[in-house]
Amino acid sequence: MRKTLALVALIMGLFFTANAQSNENTTITIGQKAPDLAFPNPDGKTLKLSEINKGTYVLLDFWASWCGPCRAANPGLVKMYNEYSAKKFKGAKNGFTVVSVSLDKSKDNWVAAIKKDGLIWPNHMSDLQQWNSAATPLYGLGFIPQCFLLGPDGKIIGKYMRAEEARADIQKFVQ
Repeated sequence: MRKTLALVALIMGLFFTANAQSNENTTITIGQKAPDLAFPNPDGKTLKLSEINKGTYVLLDFWASWCGPCRAANPGLVKMYNEYSAKKFKGAKNGFTVVSVSLDKSKDNWVAAIKKDGLIWPNHMSDLQQWNSAATPLYGLGFIPQCFLLGPDGKIIGKYMRAEEARADIQKFVQ
């Protein structure tokens, strides 16, 4: 019986280790310049990540209205935005903001989720191509939610599965 339990534990350990490694984003590396994105916002105006990011710390959040884990993470993201958006940051002219990139296909569902979840920051964008989004290969997206912290120089400071994981890194830059 002990041997069976030990074998089951070994197999489960190998499975979870392999699964965790498969969720690691190897396309994006810390220190690299963030690939630029230019997609429409809900009003149809094209937003450009590089313009938003100039002199600003940005938490780049990839999500979708149909993604349960994304929606469950949104209250924490709202809390972080409310906590940090008005603070001064080291080396930043414009402090901190969030840029949400949706992997939705339906504009109506995307806009409704922004409203329902209280995503009050102004920077929402999507090409409405779901997993065929131009952002998917650029950022190596194999799952969502997924977030990246960008410094005011446009370089990747951190990468996370959920926005809340970025809190400790963001806090390092608050004045």
